Amino acid sequence: MMNTPKVNPAKPRVAVHKFSSCDGCQLALLNLGEDLLTLAERVDLVHFAEAGALDPDTDIDVAFVEGSVSTPEDIERIQHIRQHSRVLIAIGACATSGGIQALRNGPHSGEWIAQIYAHPEAISSLQHSTPIARHVKVDFELWGCPVNSQQMLAVINSLLLGVTPRDNADKVCTECKRRNLTCVMVSRGVPCMGPVTRAGCGALCPSLGRDCYGCYGPAENANTDSLTAQFARQGLTPQAIMQRFQSINSQAPVFLAAADKFKAQRDE
Repeated sequence: MMNTPKVNPAKPRVAVHKFSSCDGCQLALLNLGEDLLTLAERVDLVHFAEAGALDPDTDIDVAFVEGSVSTPEDIERIQHIRQHSRVLIAIGACATSGGIQALRNGPHSGEWIAQIYAHPEAISSLQHSTPIARHVKVDFELWGCPVNSQQMLAVINSLLLGVTPRDNADKVCTECKRRNLTCVMVSRGVPCMGPVTRAGCGALCPSLGRDCYGCYGPAENANTDSLTAQFARQGLTPQAIMQRFQSINSQAPVFLAAADKFKAQRDE
């Protein structure tokens, strides 16, 4: 995580870059509405293709990066962005843990491409989809799929004040408690990833009576062994448990390790 950020106190130059992703995290910034207009008076948005500003090569104070590194060109581009940015912040599951596209990571990635594209020989991609931090120094990571507007605004406000943004690594279960929501795993027997998933979503799925599926990535001190034991007691097979961790944040080390344990059991 970053030290106290050093940005231009007058009017920081900000860029938003896209790699392999769905644009959802960029939309979290656009969806600020009137707050975005106010923000535009406080920062200089020099590059943000979704909003119209195009200047990807200039030196900037803060770079927000959405998406994973999935092509050889991506590696060169993220290194260039890092060299020209004082502070680099990875936003969203793709940038922090490889995202949905990381589901193709593994020995059979070529088969995935052949099944999807009519001319797979025209596709130039790396064997693995990897997070931004795998290639360059990242000063702060904002988890979520997608991140939400208030998260983005809080990070930007912290940077403008010259303080380190808050890393909300609490568990979704804490948000359920704050909202007086009944635990779906206890009351309904629904397998839920909330005990190992970081907060930030406002416990959206449990508030609708559904289980958390881990879209905000692993929480601090995530006890995956305890949760998987509970899943087993609830009747989930090793394959089903493995798939719980092989989702949006499959390359987050804690989730990857949990999935590998059950992959070994499945292959026995």
